[in-house]
Amino acid sequence: MEFGSIIISENAANSENPQDVINSNISVINLMREEKIDDDLIHEDALMSYYLDYYYTQYVAGNFAQFVYNSRWNTELNELIEEGLALIGAEKHLELFQEQCKKAKLMSSVKREKFFKGKLEGVNPTRDLLNNDTFFELEENLLQLNADFLKNHPDTQVLSVDAMFELLEDFVGHEIKRA
Repeated sequence: MEFGSIIISENAANSENPQDVINSNISVINLMREEKIDDDLIHEDALMSYYLDYYYTQYVAGNFAQFVYNSRWNTELNELIEEGLALIGAEKHLELFQEQCKKAKLMSSVKREKFFKGKLEGVNPTRDLLNNDTFFELEENLLQLNADFLKNHPDTQVLSVDAMFELLEDFVGHEIKRA
């Protein structure tokens, strides 16, 4: 049975910072994974948001090459990100992502494997080829679009932390230790 909700804490939902909403969703997913709940049972749009944040964080920290390097160019992940960007209405980011993916797809598997085995830092022509600073110039706030998507999703429940745990405990069938 799939967990049919996206859960966000009241504190996050009331925050002015869109990252708080995203982080609340991430915390719930991480907790579900700690409880050995398979990704197939987690709300697909909650996971999509989770992976959009992964993409965003990787890009901000080290550009597109870091995303490719750390994700090991995972086709399933890339499809989720592409679908997610379209779903949240990030048209400019979607266009850039598709352009960047073409670069990575055109790379031979041998060159890609060599890139994965090497270091990202230092002299790295493959990294330089993959990087694109246009991401930072786009007039489309990916964090805000992601947060708004979560907040306005028909399956989203905004709950107190205690209510969040109660709902998850009902789903897993046992008490969850609170940190």
